[in-house]
Amino acid sequence: MTDGHFHQIRTTSDYHTFRQLAKPQHPLISVINVEDIRNLPVGEAATLVMDLYCIALKRNFKGKIKYGQQKYDFDEGVLFFMSPGQVLSIEATEEVFHSGWMLLIHPDFLWNTPLANTIKQYEYFSYSVHEALFLSEKEETVITEIIQQIEQVYQAPIDKFSQPIMIAHLEVLLSYADRFYHRQFITRKITNHQILNRLDTLLTNYFNSDDLIIKGLPTVQFVAESLNVSPNYLSVLLNLLTGQSTQHHIHDKLIEKAKEKLSTTDLSVSEIAYALGFEHPQSFSKLFKNKTNCSPLEFRHSFPN
Repeated sequence: MTDGHFHQIRTTSDYHTFRQLAKPQHPLISVINVEDIRNLPVGEAATLVMDLYCIALKRNFKGKIKYGQQKYDFDEGVLFFMSPGQVLSIEATEEVFHSGWMLLIHPDFLWNTPLANTIKQYEYFSYSVHEALFLSEKEETVITEIIQQIEQVYQAPIDKFSQPIMIAHLEVLLSYADRFYHRQFITRKITNHQILNRLDTLLTNYFNSDDLIIKGLPTVQFVAESLNVSPNYLSVLLNLLTGQSTQHHIHDKLIEKAKEKLSTTDLSVSEIAYALGFEHPQSFSKLFKNKTNCSPLEFRHSFPN
């Protein structure tokens, strides 16, 4: 996918202008019917950076979307989320009717409300589109009904009740989305366990390669990027599947490799520590004891000569 024309979208009005829509009915929030959006010509691409929160449900969109470093086909209806400053590239691959809705929210709309802080706690705003939410028919109905309630207030004349009512509906929408995301971790078990298997392979290969000496211990960020998911998504997934964090999995693989070296080589503890990416042997010994309840030497001496 080519990046195409670059567009900085600072306000809801900017997005309406870009998509050749009528002016928004509120300066800080907008509900858009996807059917009203001007389609990009087939083969044309556009890259957007929006200073807005975006929640969107699109159906039957024949194109490619690149979000961060991930590409996604929107051939089926999914719900996805963007937070301000994230990059989105779109390319139309064929002319087709598509439907759905978009909710655009300027951060100023949340100012002086609890949601201004709590919205940052929802992991899915840092997800890539590859981790979009696949809704069941009933779930889509729930989300769409909430959007329709927001739209009714949005289309009415603005008064002092407009913002708090829309904020209240938005909080309900985000809570349902959070619930449905956690359901997805359970129902999409095959995909999730594939990620778990890929994680094990990734760590095994890393600890068996020169990367460990050259680059040091793998970070959570590195592991997540290598698996093409965000750190938050990987953390939630692993906690639900295994009850352990990404860092815990990294340390488990490290201890596994350490035990192998302690039991099959004559390398000193310091040499093993350096080989495993530690700058200070004391840090390795401390972690080993925390994980195994014995020191590296005690572990080695537990094997008969």
